[in-house]
Amino acid sequence: MSDPLVVDAGEYETEELLTTLEQGQRVIVRTEFLGSEHEVTLRHDGETYYCDTPTRLHKHDSAEEMRECLEQQGYSEQ
Repeated sequence: MSDPLVVDAGEYETEELLTTLEQGQRVIVRTEFLGSEHEVTLRHDGETYYCDTPTRLHKHDSAEEMRECLEQQGYSEQ
């Protein structure tokens, strides 16, 4: 497995992140929440998209659901 792409929240556009995930690469998004930095791991297994946050694992069944998550959570630039 290749090293994950590490980015700051908002550094990449939504479609760039989706393309990277669909190519099988994991993405670690560094984000700030309540004054401290957190990492969110994004991945795609060919069927399901995952957002693994420090407190919860979110699963998305479609690219559209993942796109909405990336934008709503501020992980991508819209």
